[in-house]
Amino acid sequence: MRPRLPKLLLATLIAAFSGAALAAPFAYVPNEKSATVSVIDTAGDQRLGDIPAGQRPRGIAAGDGRVYLTDGKTGSLLIVDTVAGKLVKTVPVGDSPEGVSLSADGKLLAVAVEDDNSVVLLAAPLGKELARIKVHGKNPEHAVFSPDGRWLYVSAEEAEQVDVVDVKARKQVASIPVGKRPRGIGFLPDGSRAYVASEMTGKVYVIDTAERRVIAEITAGQYPAGIAVHPDGKRVFVSNGRDPSVMAIDVASNTVVATIEVGKRPWNMAITPDGAKLYVANGRSGTVSVIDTASYKKLADIEVGELPWGVSIR
Repeated sequence: MRPRLPKLLLATLIAAFSGAALAAPFAYVPNEKSATVSVIDTAGDQRLGDIPAGQRPRGIAAGDGRVYLTDGKTGSLLIVDTVAGKLVKTVPVGDSPEGVSLSADGKLLAVAVEDDNSVVLLAAPLGKELARIKVHGKNPEHAVFSPDGRWLYVSAEEAEQVDVVDVKARKQVASIPVGKRPRGIGFLPDGSRAYVASEMTGKVYVIDTAERRVIAEITAGQYPAGIAVHPDGKRVFVSNGRDPSVMAIDVASNTVVATIEVGKRPWNMAITPDGAKLYVANGRSGTVSVIDTASYKKLADIEVGELPWGVSIR
């Protein structure tokens, strides 16, 4: 195992790289046990270094020079300046926060708070709390904005449903039955479909968002967890925590078209804006696997910190 890079300010690391490298987006990976965020240059798939972040960083969203993280230990939202490479603000949100998402316009943040059975809505980039919205599902894990920002779809560990929140009204307006223990959620770019990984049923549920009902069930691997939607809207990727693998789903036929072996306990994922590469956090391997989305081949395994939870790319 190669030595871990020192925890340096990201600004110092960036200064050492060429303009070509800077043109590429960066992948940010929260490491629960290491209490850091690893920074990966997606041009060369190199880990640049780590940023200290709270005590147990989990959920992550990146945008406009900021990385937003939930800290499961302190019950906080952490706001990190990605240029300075340091934590700039801590916002209390409640016990055991999990997933965090950023609306497409960059104005709103949503944090799923497990112990409170709620979603906290905050203004970006400063993290001012706007509302605390109760949901029906117990222990919500993900709260994901629809592409138009009108809705939040919320999955919960102890539920067999996805709760739908009206963002403007700031209240839950519906529940859509799915399989046991729903986890990752992803929308097609046009918002017409949502894909939900249900861990205990080993399936991905396809939801018609206009009708708010499941229109297809796709058999995945063991313990499907993370969902990532390709920018072209033609493919959806699901990570299987126990196999361990990532599967590619063809949207038109609702069938699995490829299976790619990755590290142990693949969890949450992200795709580069150009759609070329997918990055999946392997919790028990302490790595991020990089997948070519055209060939469905694994390109690299990048060492990060301990217990990586997910990936956000910006």
